[in-house]
Amino acid sequence: MKMRWGAGILAAAMLFIAQPQAQADEVISPDIYQWVQSTSRQNYFFNKQHIYFGQDDKGVLDANVILVPVLKTYDAVQIQDVQAKRRWKMLSMEGYEDLVGCAEYLRFDLAADTVTVYKHEDLDSEWGVLGTTTNSKPVKLADLSEKDVDGVFYRAILKYANAHIDEMVERTEKQKNAKLNDAAKKKIAELKNPAEKKTDKDAKADKKDKKDKKDKKKH
Repeated sequence: MKMRWGAGILAAAMLFIAQPQAQADEVISPDIYQWVQSTSRQNYFFNKQHIYFGQDDKGVLDANVILVPVLKTYDAVQIQDVQAKRRWKMLSMEGYEDLVGCAEYLRFDLAADTVTVYKHEDLDSEWGVLGTTTNSKPVKLADLSEKDVDGVFYRAILKYANAHIDEMVERTEKQKNAKLNDAAKKKIAELKNPAEKKTDKDAKADKKDKKDKKDKKKH
């Protein structure tokens, strides 16, 4: 039995096909998917109704982590490229004549300034999952130039997240049963107002300077 792409995500989506952005908006629900960009090979979307903060092993909301599924649709050249690479690697080609795009699952670590594509799923025209690969290697966002296609995509997602923090907190609490503690609330406040984080850092720096001066006087 063919595995289906994320049931909750699929239920919220409409049909999609690989085609230019002007038409893509007509077949992918803008209420669910946020279009970011289109290149000559792919259209890039992220699911704005399934973007969450992470959780630690105790179920406490982790505001340093953002989780989001994304969708990419391919043109004919990209499809042929994916197929050719699979043949070269001697991987199964079953169903790949109907390849139309992929779903990827991203994990942003705000403290480390990294993003990890921890799962990639090739999709057919009926949302069936043709193949799945996993990955645990993070990519430094600072290493991606301003013109890098993936860099542009990732920064657009973070910009959206930064503008919808309260919405993401509420969604993570209600749908993922995350708990909020004082540390999480403090981090959320810092995300909403970076000046608070700076003030806290300045206060710690001042405290350290005073301690260093005091230690010097003792010697």
